[in-house]
Amino acid sequence: MSRFHSLYTQIQIRGPADRPIPVPGRDRNGIFGPFFSIWLGRIGDPQIGRSYLGWWGWIAIVTGSISIMIMGFNFWAQADWNTVAFIRGMAWHRLDPPTGDGLYLRPLNQGGWWQWAGLLLTISILAWWMRIYTRAKALGMGTHVSWAFASAIWLYLCIGVLRPLIVGSWEEAPPFGIIPHLNWTATFSVLYGNFYYNPFHCFSIVFLYGSVLLWAMHGGTILGVARFGGEREAEEIVDRGTSQERGALFWRWTMGFNANFESIHRWIYWFAILTGVTGGIGILLTGTVVDNWYLWGVKWGLAPSYPDVYPDMVIPDAINRTSLDP
Repeated sequence: MSRFHSLYTQIQIRGPADRPIPVPGRDRNGIFGPFFSIWLGRIGDPQIGRSYLGWWGWIAIVTGSISIMIMGFNFWAQADWNTVAFIRGMAWHRLDPPTGDGLYLRPLNQGGWWQWAGLLLTISILAWWMRIYTRAKALGMGTHVSWAFASAIWLYLCIGVLRPLIVGSWEEAPPFGIIPHLNWTATFSVLYGNFYYNPFHCFSIVFLYGSVLLWAMHGGTILGVARFGGEREAEEIVDRGTSQERGALFWRWTMGFNANFESIHRWIYWFAILTGVTGGIGILLTGTVVDNWYLWGVKWGLAPSYPDVYPDMVIPDAINRTSLDP
């Protein structure tokens, strides 16, 4: 093996396929594989399969597939069943929630399709969480991955389920579709006085960017000490070797302190989880506890009062009459 590696080179090792370890009560063969992919090997392990689904996996795939089909056929209908127009406008097609107040089941063409697609999608996501949790338990692993996934599920539920339930209207939920969902995000911020001044949104962005930075720092460190066996970091947690010592010394030199090969994973884990947790809290508070985040920010000194910053700005009378109380 070459002593030196650049940012662009990687060694692919191909050996016999890894066979699954025997798990009591779960020793059935998977549904496909194993086989190998050279291109997958450029970003990770080249082996695909065997994959075990189980009941939770099948429930997730079936309900998720039906949900996507409901969305897809609605999008296709919007293109008058023209396949070319359907593909061309894929980013702009939309499936809207019911309008008006009330949480009851609507007719299919009045928001009912959105309700059914959302219900099946939610079942699929929760079933996939159960699959992740039960697979970890069956293998004797910790359940850390499932709880990390639960953070993303929490944010999804806050946006599309919990907050509409609290305010009593499905109309507050986002539509299905790429561009329509992004437009909903911008509109949501404008309607409630600029989401940027929501402190939990601020926390969420800090944890989001922080987790990205930590992952880049950690990945760079491990690649930097790979020639000393740094990829065997799990071993060096309990039996510190030259790669761990060099990585720790590098960060003490450049940053003043360092994480170790175990604690850096805990830092990254919690930064990523708290991105979804704080984001969901910020969503739930919007329109329920705080109606205008800009005015809330002015009141508590987080945001400047625009007439003070721009004295020549003409402020509409409607805004001048608005109280700063949340």
